[in-house]
Amino acid sequence: MKRFQYTPEGTCSRLMEFSLDDNGAVHDVCVTGGCHGNLQGIGRLVEGMDARDAIARMRGICCGRKPTSCPDQLARALERALAD
Repeated sequence: MKRFQYTPEGTCSRLMEFSLDDNGAVHDVCVTGGCHGNLQGIGRLVEGMDARDAIARMRGICCGRKPTSCPDQLARALERALAD
């Protein structure tokens, strides 16, 4: 299992950390800053999910008038991790 860190842009959250296992499943999502309850919920929902499926579900979600959101930023973080 490999651990990743990502600094989100355009959101209230300041740091996203997660692990990907050898099969590309997401584990142990932890987000610093942002809406704590919502982000805990997102972390639990994607636990064990294939990263590509999580990306497909979260990519492009906006927060209010912002062009991005914490779920969108997590999708971008997962994309970057898969590219590594």
